[in-house]
Amino acid sequence: LNSIMIVLFLSGVVAMILLRTLRKDISSYNEMQTLEEAQEESGWKLVHGDVFRPPPSPMLLSVLAGSGIQILAMVICTMLCALFGLISPASRGGLLSALLFLFVCMGSFAGYCSARVYKLFNGKMWKQNTILTATMYPGIMGIIFLAINSFVAFYGSSTAAPFTTLLVLTILWFGVSTPLVFVGSYFAFKKETITTPVRTNQIARHIPDQVWYTNPVFSIALGGILPFGAVCIELFFIMSAMWLHQLYFVFGFLFGVLVILVVTCAEITIVMCYFQLCNEDYRWWWRSFLSAGSSGVYLFLYSMWYFVSKLNITGVVPTVLYFSYMAMVSITFFMLTGSIGFFACLWFVRRIYGAIKVD
Repeated sequence: LNSIMIVLFLSGVVAMILLRTLRKDISSYNEMQTLEEAQEESGWKLVHGDVFRPPPSPMLLSVLAGSGIQILAMVICTMLCALFGLISPASRGGLLSALLFLFVCMGSFAGYCSARVYKLFNGKMWKQNTILTATMYPGIMGIIFLAINSFVAFYGSSTAAPFTTLLVLTILWFGVSTPLVFVGSYFAFKKETITTPVRTNQIARHIPDQVWYTNPVFSIALGGILPFGAVCIELFFIMSAMWLHQLYFVFGFLFGVLVILVVTCAEITIVMCYFQLCNEDYRWWWRSFLSAGSSGVYLFLYSMWYFVSKLNITGVVPTVLYFSYMAMVSITFFMLTGSIGFFACLWFVRRIYGAIKVD
């Protein structure tokens, strides 16, 4: 509880400072009367003609963002089901089945969000976008799971999933999730493109040399620390429930941690994006996703520490199982947090550039 209060307090402080700074920036930009003042403008207003320039690999970014929203919707619905007692924490199989079922039912969210973002990037290959959204994340998870299953079956382990289970998962994927992705994508492409408050220049602006703290590697690595720190304490209990056969009942507290995670992901990426734009670097699309998403890397590093310090696992098969499953969890966490950061930054950039007068 103390950690949640500290994170909430820090988030509030950061939000207040950012709001005051932005209000001052916007009022000063809008009060520029003379031509000389307009020519001497600096900061984030200077890149208004490039801030909505489509990023490299727009297809991939839109697919990742859409899949992340599908994961977020699945997590929220699972939490609500657990809060209202529809899922028993004592039944591990029941919880996993609920997660899989809710994930395939949320396919329309992925299709809709992915298509909306891809259309904003002036993308034309909507069929490829929809197919990639429906297949990329489940395909990665499926390949890892099949590799694990084949590995444990080769060693004669009883934990190998039977063929009927694999068949049911395939039917859910192609029979439920994929059609729902196409439905969401259809409605998204029928809608108007997301409006941008400023026009994009034909010629890209030169980006000046950046200071050390806006270096992409540093800012991406820094961006994942706070979201991971927000869930770090609760993560210990979840890992104990997964690997030490302990029961986890405090879903109400976990829902609060999820809210804190969403807030911290949004705030840290917005702050990093603001500093980046102030330094006249308009390449914020990918960095907003990767900054928050880098918390997935910290999660995998934490799982390595947990394996060494808390678990007494010996043998090749259990070790491979542990790290394979934690890699799947880390990839999922990367896409979840990355999409939160991406959509938070998209909202932020549209709001601040919509508040200034641009000739």
